[in-house]
Amino acid sequence: MPTIALRRAQRPGKHANPSTAPEPHASATQYKVTGIRVLRSEWAKFWSLRSSWITLGVAAFLLVLFGAIASYTYSPGATATGGPPGASSGDSDAVSLALTGVTFASLAVGVLGVLLAAGEYSTGMIRSTLTAVPRRLPVLWSKAAVIGPIVLVLTMLGALAAFQLGTPGLDGERIALSLGDDGVLRSLVGAGVYLGLVAVFGVALGILIRSSAGAIAVLVGTLLILPGLASLLPDSIYDNINPYFPSNAGSAVYALHQSSDALSPVAGLAVFAGWVALTLAGAAYRLRNSDA
Repeated sequence: MPTIALRRAQRPGKHANPSTAPEPHASATQYKVTGIRVLRSEWAKFWSLRSSWITLGVAAFLLVLFGAIASYTYSPGATATGGPPGASSGDSDAVSLALTGVTFASLAVGVLGVLLAAGEYSTGMIRSTLTAVPRRLPVLWSKAAVIGPIVLVLTMLGALAAFQLGTPGLDGERIALSLGDDGVLRSLVGAGVYLGLVAVFGVALGILIRSSAGAIAVLVGTLLILPGLASLLPDSIYDNINPYFPSNAGSAVYALHQSSDALSPVAGLAVFAGWVALTLAGAAYRLRNSDA
């Protein structure tokens, strides 16, 4: 009898405390996919790749190196390095010399954006990523949200470093400027904004084309080759469309002085951001409606 009573006492009755029962949805809530978790995942993925560290370092190095060299080798009346045909360094200013390396840095960060996106298609890792994030689009937004600010901050610091390193080389020259002069800081920050958008542009191309080689070719063609090919058009057409090419609109963002045939910094930013947004929209459409 005591044994039976003890067993009955240990057996849970119908009035057992419900708080001790397991919650059926606890594990599901714990592992719910949210935008913040996708962002953290892409952040960890970005910094775990050796190519991220190397490419960011190369972009900053090129930006500082070419800016410093251009400032220390400045000679009034000489042909400007990296400028348009017929341009001379006498038409330059301290900011444009410091930002000589922007073109090279843009290729580096653009390629990094392509690799961050299209690299997953090359390795097949995109299937695991989309299985973990069935809604798909947060993957694209998170990749863009990770690489854009990182590149913006790093290249902005690189532009500031290039300007400060090049200032002694222009000591006594007519074009010498200080960081406190009107428009200088805005131009240096604008270079970082432009390069951050180039990195996001690379991500969008990587998702849209899904091939590292193909996306890099389109990136280079859009930023470097397309404006040159357009110069073969009649002047009446070329003059009207030239300011709206991605690289030309982007260069207006960090130009210290607005030229007569270029957009203003605000208009240039709006046009280039529009190109990036249009590419992101195409990438989002394909990511959502096509199999990996």
